[in-house]
Formats: sequence, structure tokens, C-alpha cells
Amino acid sequence: MSEQPAFLLMHDYRPEAKAYWWTTFLLGTAVFGLSLVEVAKLSDAAVLQVLVGVAIAAVTGLFPVRIPGAKVSVAGAEIFVFMLLLIHGPAAAAIAAACEAAVGSWRTSDRWTSRLGSPAMAALAMYGCGSAFALAVPLLDTSGAGDRGPLFALLLLVALAYSAASTLLTGSLMCVKRGEPVRPVRLLRAHGWLALAYAASASVSGLVYMSFDRFGSEMLLAIFPIIAMFLSTLHFYFRQAETQVVAQREKFAAAEHAVAEAARHVVQLQASESRFHSAFTHAAVGMMLVSNEYRILQANPALCHLLGRSETELAQSDLKAIVHAEDVGVLQAQVAGLLSGADSKFTAEVRCLHRHGIDVWVSTNGSFFSAGDSGERCLIVQMHDVTARRRAESRLQHIAYHDGLTNLPNRSHFLEQLTRAIVQAAGDPAAMFAVLFLDFDRFKVINDSLGHRAGDELLTTAARRLRECLRPTDLVARLGGDEFAILVEHVRSDAEVMELAERIQGVLRAPIHLGEAEVTTSASIGITTSAFRYETPEQAMRDADIAMYRAKSQGKAQYALFDSALHTEVSSQLWMEGELRRAIEGGVVDVDFQPIFDLRSRRLTGFEALARWPHAARGSIRPSEFIALAEETGLIVPLGDRVLERACGQHAQLQRNIPGIGMLDLHVNVSGMQLSRPGYASRVKQIIAAFELHPEQVTLELTESVLIEKLSAALPNLLELREIGVRISIDDFGTGYSSLSVLQDLPIGEIKIDRTFVTRLANGGGDEVVRAIIALGRSLGKRVIAEGIESAPQLDQLIRLGCEHGQGFLLGRPMSTSDAEVMARTAATQVRIA
Repeated sequence: MSEQPAFLLMHDYRPEAKAYWWTTFLLGTAVFGLSLVEVAKLSDAAVLQVLVGVAIAAVTGLFPVRIPGAKVSVAGAEIFVFMLLLIHGPAAAAIAAACEAAVGSWRTSDRWTSRLGSPAMAALAMYGCGSAFALAVPLLDTSGAGDRGPLFALLLLVALAYSAASTLLTGSLMCVKRGEPVRPVRLLRAHGWLALAYAASASVSGLVYMSFDRFGSEMLLAIFPIIAMFLSTLHFYFRQAETQVVAQREKFAAAEHAVAEAARHVVQLQASESRFHSAFTHAAVGMMLVSNEYRILQANPALCHLLGRSETELAQSDLKAIVHAEDVGVLQAQVAGLLSGADSKFTAEVRCLHRHGIDVWVSTNGSFFSAGDSGERCLIVQMHDVTARRRAESRLQHIAYHDGLTNLPNRSHFLEQLTRAIVQAAGDPAAMFAVLFLDFDRFKVINDSLGHRAGDELLTTAARRLRECLRPTDLVARLGGDEFAILVEHVRSDAEVMELAERIQGVLRAPIHLGEAEVTTSASIGITTSAFRYETPEQAMRDADIAMYRAKSQGKAQYALFDSALHTEVSSQLWMEGELRRAIEGGVVDVDFQPIFDLRSRRLTGFEALARWPHAARGSIRPSEFIALAEETGLIVPLGDRVLERACGQHAQLQRNIPGIGMLDLHVNVSGMQLSRPGYASRVKQIIAAFELHPEQVTLELTESVLIEKLSAALPNLLELREIGVRISIDDFGTGYSSLSVLQDLPIGEIKIDRTFVTRLANGGGDEVVRAIIALGRSLGKRVIAEGIESAPQLDQLIRLGCEHGQGFLLGRPMSTSDAEVMARTAATQVRIA
């Protein structure tokens, strides 16, 4: 018989069912086409990945298992469907779901309605659920390298939604076809196994995705056995379930014909028992019959091989005797639920004892079975070896929570344990703990001079020594680089912890042989305790880190205990950080202007803009306080933009208000963090253009130390600033170690003599240094400005030494915009009179 189109094979479909089928088919086909268009827009590499994923899903669909009591089948390809959803989005997942459904339905059904309808419904369900997933992902907070829990939970929800959508689409068609009312709750309850299968597939997909994202392609070697094991278990489970359904149907049929077919029923029962014993004996999975008293009645050869024991050894032995002592309770709880009638079967993973004393992890499935002619009820238990999977999971768990170099717990593990200690201390104040933060004092020197291999050997040796000098209950972890942390619980006093810190210093002081070199090392140790009532592990780590820097400031091989003074200092810094953030956002930060003069003519040449923060409660806060805080917290970037905008705006207004003043220079300080940011030069150009200033008027000042430390990162911006005409000045010149090549080759147009050298001039000294700086600037073609001029003798000596420009309290203090305008207006008048 030749194959007929789909609409000719709907003789058993009601009109409502036909309409339903055509609607879902057309919608699904449209979605499939839309998905093809979306995938085609991806890069060639991405399209190739999608094709490979779809091919794998389709190949998996070649080995489907029919769902008991339904006309649909599953193959476990949802693992790859969800992987495509995670990597390439809903369109790729919809294509894979449709192809897998097409292959599976082609093999399990000979009707075109199923072969066409199943792929369409799968594409429709996956595209809808996947689109919801794609919309929800940007709303999640996954900034932390290790924080993917919300994404994992969302994927499980999408898997359950996809299961529900698929079930309702196919189940509703069957109900409409039979003329029955559609009851969604009943449909979802009847197909709950599908939700579990999809959720398991999503879990495996999430595990693969996060392992690949975190550990790279090497982790796939450990993950693929888990996927294979999952698919094998899925196929095995559904085949077992189908066998049970068939057996139940046979029992119902036999009950209806009990009288007439009694003899045939006995024959079939005997045949069934014969088949069971044959399957029991030749099964590849370990199987045994167990009495209600845990006595093993019979064991098959596969179980004997699994445990390394003979049938004679196992027969009549106690089941609990072959299970690990720690897992006996788990097994007894499962069997108790079965015996009480609360459960019809149980599943558990336990460790069994091999004859040679090794542990064998097995997945155990148990249910009731009537044995022999007596019909005595016993348990049939199946055991499948999952040792390889459990070892892989254990290895992955170890990798996730341990440092690869030292094999110590990593930051994630340490923070988890610290969180537990904080919770325990909150409930029991007597459960005191301490955190020690260690930073090696000379690690960078050793690492740079002897090489990274020597540095790694130093860290592993130090890690071993730390473990050896701690109690078994103490936890030492490597946080990263040369930073270590120790969690000490059940401490009685601060003196006990300080004694431990001294002991650690002692073991680290011993020489370490790194190849042919012998080195010694030490660590700066910061200590804090639970006395400060921490609520989060980050708070404790912050205070220990602060104490460590206090110890480092005291010299090498020191330790410091976080105390109330440090706590007050930290609280003050946190308060000031919040106030500064609000001041920047609210536009409270302003600028004052300090005039710059030509020293010989006393002509005003420009102003230096200085940041000012007038606080409502504390009055004017000194720049030395909030500038350093801004550098430390990263607020220097928005603060610098605010100062530059304010200075340029007020400077432009000043020049517009004073006709004929000419172009006055504007000096603005800039931090290394700003200069290191990509696009900073474009930002400066944008601000200058917004206020219609000439780039040649603007000079950006950076300190000599910042120039040296941030040179490589700041160089692109420096070159671009020079191209647009902005000048660069080295502030506090003479306090750093700039080389002549740096001064000659970099786009620097000006150097400012540090005020410390100018101050010495008043005391009759320091003129040699100032003379050298002026001569150096003149020879390199750099403009030289002296800052901090506070007395007439200083001014006179600078003029004699040939310094052309300067600023300081003698010439003019920092002033408001209005005062600066008055000074500029006076200067313009004097120029016109002259």
C-alpha cells in the first residue's frame, strides 16, 4: 500500500482533532522555519556547533524508548537540546528538539500524523520555553566566577515547563481525538516521569555547561561518561517500566478470563517464571532475591562478579553484611518504606564491600517479588555498578573546592566553611573562631628572580608546612597567588591565636631549597576573631585583610590583630565612601582655582583646578582624605570626570565674561586609573569640545610615580591626547625615578618642581636640585613650573635660577570661581593699561 498524505490518514480523527492537529502543525512549522532563519544569522563557527548538536540529538533519537501507556517515545537527546539552548539560544534548541522528535517518531510510528505532528509540537514547545529562558537570563546576577546557581535553577524550571508544554500539546490531541474533556492536571500527573527525565537532562546539561565554562574542554572527558551513564539508565528505566506495564495488562486480561483460561494461565505463569529465571541468570546487571529479614535467597552471576564473591558465599548471608556500615541505615530506611506499604519500590546509591576490601558504589533498585510456587513475597534487588561515575563526581567536587597547585581548599570552600562558623557563633557565642590572612613578603622577588616553577614549589612547600603546624580541625586555604587564609575554630582567647601566628612564622622561617638556591620566606599575617559579630564571610575577610596590611606596614614577618581602633577606622572609611559617592552623584564636589604666573612679569598665565568637597556636616573635607579614598575604591574615575567637567565649564565661563583676556591655561590633575582606561582621551576631547575650549589651553597633570607605574597602560591615551593638542605635565617632579628616555620620548610638555625642593630654598639649600631640574627641562624643551612658592626669598631665587612660571600661596591661594574671575579681570585691565 502506497503512503498517503497526512490528511488522508485522519479517518479516526474527529473534526475538532483535525483542526487541533493542523493548527499545531502549522504553528510548529512556522516556528521551525523562523528558527532556521535565526540560526542562519549566527557565525559560521556557531552554525557548525548547532549542526553538530542537532546531529547528535537526531542520532540519539535513533534509539528511542516508547513510554509505557503512550504513543510517544523519549531518547535522552534533551541533554543536547538543553546544551544548545544554553549556548546558542531558543532557535537552535527548537531545531534540535524538532529533529530529535522527527527521528524518534519515524522509528516508533508508521502514521504521518505522528511523523509530522510530533516535530512541530516539539519545536513549538521548545521555542516558547526557550524564549522565556532567554528573556529571564539577563535578569539573573551571575557576576561572581563561581556564582551559577540561579542559572542552574532557571534551567530546571525551563525543563519542567518544556515537559509540561510537550505533555499538554500531545495529550490534549489524544483527548480531543477520543472526544474526552481535556484535563491538564491529570495529564501532567500521568506524565510526571517525563518532567523528571527532562529535569535530569537539564541537570546534566547544566553540569556540562558550567564545567566547560569553568574548567575548559578537559572536563568534557569526565562529563561524557556521566552523560552516557544517564542515557543508559534512562533507556533501562523506561524499558523496565514498559515491561511492567505489559505484565500488568497480561494480569488484567488473565483475571477477566480466569475461569475459562485457568489452564492456559498456569502454562503462561510457568513460562513467565522460566523466562524470569533465564533473565535473572543471564542479566548483565547484578540481581538478588532477598527475604524480608534481609537474608539473601539467590544471587545471579553478575552480582557475584560485581562483589568478587561466589553464589555459595552470598546465599543465605545477610544483605547488611555486604553493605558499607555507613550506608546500612540508608538501605534499611528504603526497605522499611517498602515493607510498610508507603512505597512500591525504592532506589538508592550505597557502597558495597568487595571481597578484596574495596568499596563498590552501586545504584540499587528494589521492589516486591513473589518467589516460587509458594508465592512467598520477597524483595528483588538490582545493583548496577556506578563506581566510575561516583569517582568522577568526587573528582569534580574536589576540583571545584580545591586549589590545583597546593591541593588546599580554595576560596569558595573557605568562604563556605567561614559562613558555617559565623552561623554557629551567632547561635552559640562560646563557639569562637579566628581568621588569619597570610601574604608572603618576598614571593614576587623569588618568583621573578628564580622563575614561576620555583615560585610554585615555594607555595607547595609553604602549604605543606602550614598544614603540619595546624590542628586537624583547622582549615587552611589558598585564596590565590601568594595569599592564604586559616580558619581556627573553638579558640579561647586572642593570645591563643597570636601564639599560632608566631608558630606559623617560625615554620615559614626555615630555609627552603628551590633547585640549587636556598631561600627563606616570611608572611605578613592579619588576624580577626568572631568577637566583632560578623554577619557575612566577606566582612571577616575584609577585616583580616586590613589587619594584614597593618602588619605589612610594620615590616617583614609581622602579624597584627584587628581591634576596635581598626574597626573604627574601617567604619569611618565606609561612611566616607558612601558620602563621597553621593557627593559625586549629587554634583556636590566643586573646584577652586589657584593662579599660575609668569614669575618675571608677574603676568597671570592660567589656573590649576583643585577638587573641593564641602560636606554638610563635617564642613570642607581635605583633598588628601577623599582623593586617596577615591583611588582605593575606584570612585576616582567619576570624581575625575566631575572635576574636569566643572573646571572646564567654569574656566570657559570666566573667559567669556572677560573680553580680551586671551587664552588662560587650565591645569587639571588626573589619576593613573583614569589614564589607564580605554577611551579616556576621547572622553577628554568630548568635555573640551562641549565647553568650546581650545585643547591647547588644557594641561593634564599626573604625578611622576603614577607615570612610572601605569606607563604601559596609559601610553595609548597619552599619545592620543598629544595628537588632539592637550598638554601633559608631570606633577611633583623629582620625587620619583623617571629616566631621561621617558622624559624625552613620551608626550610630556611640562614638568612641575615639587614643593619640597622649593621649600628648601627658603632655608638656604636645595638650589642645586632646582637648578638641575630647570636645566633638564630647558634642555628637553619642557616648560618648568615651580609650585609651593610661599616666600619672597623663594621667588627671588627661582627667578635667578631661570624658572619662568610658578604658583603658591605667595602669588595666590586657591580661590572660588568668582574670586578667580576678579583676579583675571584685574590682570586683563593691567595688560590693556600697559
